Amino acid sequence: MSVYEKLKALNIELPAVAAPAASYVMFAQTGNTVFLSGHIAKKDGKPWVGQLGKDIGTEEGKQAARAVAIDLMATLQAAAGGDLNRVKRIVKVMSLVNSTPDYIEQHLVTNGASDLLGEVFGEKGKHARSAFGVAQVPLGACVEIELIAELG
Repeated sequence: MSVYEKLKALNIELPAVAAPAASYVMFAQTGNTVFLSGHIAKKDGKPWVGQLGKDIGTEEGKQAARAVAIDLMATLQAAAGGDLNRVKRIVKVMSLVNSTPDYIEQHLVTNGASDLLGEVFGEKGKHARSAFGVAQVPLGACVEIELIAELG
């Protein structure tokens, strides 16, 4: 099953690529490796604001991370010249979770993105990963995730 068949089966329509919110580009490529800038969680087109351990629970955080993965795939599609089937491997994901000092489930929140990438890309979607708890994310968003991929 192609990446697009999987997206359709999951009832996922990729959004338009977001514009940078500051002085950076949404992706940069060197050789076959593409680096996607951090994408923040959005809900209804606006930043998904909140702090894990304070006003957002782990399950909602996972949904926010899943939403970020969908936006990342839209940017990755643009980086791949419009064809996600060119993705040879999702290499690395780094997740920043806006959380209280005593919140310890950043890794579970990040599973929302990792699980979706695995569903869509199969073996090619299995990646190395880091998940950090941070004091704040731009615009007060609950999660920010960046991604590195290899294109064919």
